Amino acid sequence: MECVNETLVREFVFLGFSSLAGLQQLLFAAFLLVYLFTLGTNAIIISTIVLDRALHTPMYFFLTVLSCFETCYTFVIVPKMLVDLLAQKKTISFLGCAMQMFSFLFLGCSHSFLLAAMGYDRYVAICDPLRYTVLMGHGVCVGLVAAACACGFIVAQIITSLVFHLPFHSSNQLHHFFCDISPVLKVASYHTHFSQIVIIMLCALVLFIPLLLILVSYIRIISAILQFPSTLGRYKAFSTCASHLIIVIVHYGCASFIYLRLKSNYSSSQDALISVSYTILTPLFNPMIYSLRNKEFKSALQRVVGRTICLS
Repeated sequence: MECVNETLVREFVFLGFSSLAGLQQLLFAAFLLVYLFTLGTNAIIISTIVLDRALHTPMYFFLTVLSCFETCYTFVIVPKMLVDLLAQKKTISFLGCAMQMFSFLFLGCSHSFLLAAMGYDRYVAICDPLRYTVLMGHGVCVGLVAAACACGFIVAQIITSLVFHLPFHSSNQLHHFFCDISPVLKVASYHTHFSQIVIIMLCALVLFIPLLLILVSYIRIISAILQFPSTLGRYKAFSTCASHLIIVIVHYGCASFIYLRLKSNYSSSQDALISVSYTILTPLFNPMIYSLRNKEFKSALQRVVGRTICLS
């Protein structure tokens, strides 16, 4: 019997910011401020929508869920990253790495399908406004969110199982700051071409199916808006969709760059830079793009603040 002198990996070491050793305290301060601001803005959005009845509409219901996803997504990654920026030993257990990967995949995939649901909401609001309250009732909205979460859960479960059933013997050093798919696959002792193709196909489905639904919705929306008689009406209709389109472009652009490549095209430095944008910066800008520049939301926020001051 041949003896193999290999030990199973029990923990992983993050090397994502190892080349910036002299700047890690500065990065900690910057990322902490961004994280706290993100949490604060999302808390303001959620509480305002919950407390003001004028915002109890399908669009703001989806926005509340989106803010919850953004908050949970950053909570899965950023606190651990902040601790590691100040720690000498930047490690995570094997189980902790699997849980982190499953959590961010679940939230990220659910986010993709939620954007498709929000696109459908804009389609109904513009193309069939008279039946909007019927077609987008509370039960339909809850069902769409539940379907998005179910799809996210299934995809995250399959991908995480495929990745962490691989053997890890040779190295435990991840050139990243969290347990993303590509850096974990890179340190596996070996993996089959089949498993890599399955992962890429699942990532492609999560990106292309919602994106296709969004494109269909916006083709119908644009054709309907162009038939509006007044320029002001067309401008208002387009403005209600602009925020959603910006979020869609940023989300699918970053996700396509990261997840639709084979291992041979993997670049740790590029991926770490892009990952910082969609794990830290995108959750910061999304609330401002969607709500804090929205006149209806700002009016509701003023009413909520006014009532709170009067009660106190």
